[in-house]
Amino acid sequence: MTRDIIIAGVGGQGVLSAAAIIAAAASIEGLHLRQSEVHGMAQRGGAVVANLRMSDKPICSDLIPLGSADLILSLEPLESLRYAPWLSPGGALISASKPFKNIPNYPDINTIYDAIKCFPVYKIIDAEKTAKEAGFPKSVNIVMAGAASAFLPLKEETLFQAIAEIFKNKGTTVIEANKKAFILGRAQSG
Repeated sequence: MTRDIIIAGVGGQGVLSAAAIIAAAASIEGLHLRQSEVHGMAQRGGAVVANLRMSDKPICSDLIPLGSADLILSLEPLESLRYAPWLSPGGALISASKPFKNIPNYPDINTIYDAIKCFPVYKIIDAEKTAKEAGFPKSVNIVMAGAASAFLPLKEETLFQAIAEIFKNKGTTVIEANKKAFILGRAQSG
């Protein structure tokens, strides 16, 4: 079993936290893990991407080859298309619906949605609305991690354990709100 995941977004959206939760859960389950991150110009709204590879066998490289990602998880719709060439023919593309318009010529959002809908397996998630429903508007990235979890070989309880570990310094209220956001996000991938 091997899963190659690209997590993409814009600086400040929590790409690296989402990657950390998935990576921590994979480690808890004893999987081999390789991770690579490109932070870009995170403070200025630049692109941020994480390559996350997990397997039950050793992995040599932390970078995912073109055309072989099992999952692209994007916290921003245009960023999902930026990494589409890495998606395998049977892979899934999951994107948050809200654009982060950090460039003056940002394309029409409906054109972006139409392009995403051309992939055989895709989900467009209103993660911002879902995070508010969870009672924690900052948890958009956790909603998206929940949506991605339906495509991952990881147990839900292990992912909850990883959430608790990643956010242990933030207190029980934040941990529980993130767990709720995760559950609501996962429900949207069904």
